[in-house]
Amino acid sequence: MDTRRWLYLLSFVLIASLFARIPFLAALSTALIVVISLSAWWRDHVLQGIDYQRRFHFTRGFPSEKIELNLKVENRKLLPVSWLRVVDPWPRAVAPEDENLLAPSHASDQGYLVNLFSLRWFERARRTYSLLLWKRGVYPVGPARLESGDLFGIYQKSTSAGKIEKITVFPDLLPIPELDLPAESPFGERKSRRRLFEDTNRPMGIREYHPEDSFRRIHWPATARTGELQVKVYQPTSAQVMVVCLNVSTYARYWEGVYPDLLERLVSVAATLAYRGMENGYRVGLLSNGCLSNSDQPFRISPGGSRQQLAHILETLAGVTSITMAPFERFLLHEVPKVPYGSTLVIVTAITPPGLAETLVKLKRHERRMTLISLAVEPPAAVPGVHCIHLPFELHSAASTLPKNGRFHTRLNGNGS
Repeated sequence: MDTRRWLYLLSFVLIASLFARIPFLAALSTALIVVISLSAWWRDHVLQGIDYQRRFHFTRGFPSEKIELNLKVENRKLLPVSWLRVVDPWPRAVAPEDENLLAPSHASDQGYLVNLFSLRWFERARRTYSLLLWKRGVYPVGPARLESGDLFGIYQKSTSAGKIEKITVFPDLLPIPELDLPAESPFGERKSRRRLFEDTNRPMGIREYHPEDSFRRIHWPATARTGELQVKVYQPTSAQVMVVCLNVSTYARYWEGVYPDLLERLVSVAATLAYRGMENGYRVGLLSNGCLSNSDQPFRISPGGSRQQLAHILETLAGVTSITMAPFERFLLHEVPKVPYGSTLVIVTAITPPGLAETLVKLKRHERRMTLISLAVEPPAAVPGVHCIHLPFELHSAASTLPKNGRFHTRLNGNGS
């Protein structure tokens, strides 16, 4: 409705009725001019001073958990708001417990949380919801759309309010008995919890060459200066480091598509291993050839043992997608040299192509300790010196997420038994 045109028309009618001495028409046009002017002024100011906030008790959680949401809207002005509609786009994966509270939208995985308010001057209103977390992921919420109008219902105005907030749903942690890892060496063989390693990133001096020393340790400038073979000496460390290497590919060829349930299982196994590693005193890191939400690059989390490390890893795994930018074998060869020396590599994959076995052999030559966890239906090919854990994943129905026998099959390839 064009206010100016109506005001021009009504002003002309008022002037004409005054010249023609028609009191009824003059009174009617005057009343309409007042109503339209007041409505236009009300429309321009009704959404000013409206404060809309979302307050989450928690913004992170595991599937099937509930979090509390408090909505607060406040009218911070003298002008009352006869009606206010708040339309908040809301992902169905973190929807209110009562699904009927979400209005449908054009997207199947998203709805609208709609609330209606009537606020007097300087009045505040609140609504409380219980959100049920359904599925792993990082879900943005907002911004909301505020709609209101004048007292007479002639005009309507809308604006955006509320910042974009994110709700993170961690991957599901598998029950401890379900993993069925070896009790004494769950992540590969190790002699002692206090075993000393030499950190190649922290050199501390040189010494004379011994026959058992590797040629990679030779300090060539010192050898040339002294005329005798000299080797590097590194600072010892007793920290046990575990790096989880996640392959998000569910098929051997990327154009074959994605197996969603298998991908969720892979992420859950990686999350459980990180949790178990932190419990056992490891410094845990994470590598993956998958991309995060709103990203096109694979990621790497350096090993750490702080309280925030596990939360950081779980939050990262929550946002992992099936998009891969490089084959897993090439990704491992590129990233593993950056991993601290003496780390245990726990490789989680759903496919075990011949190229992966060749890559593991190459990494084994660099004295890397590795554990391979395969979710493929067929057992992986034997790799000498690599500890293998086989978990055949067979999903017979959408409701089933456990393997056929519910347990891992474990064996040690190579010289072990």
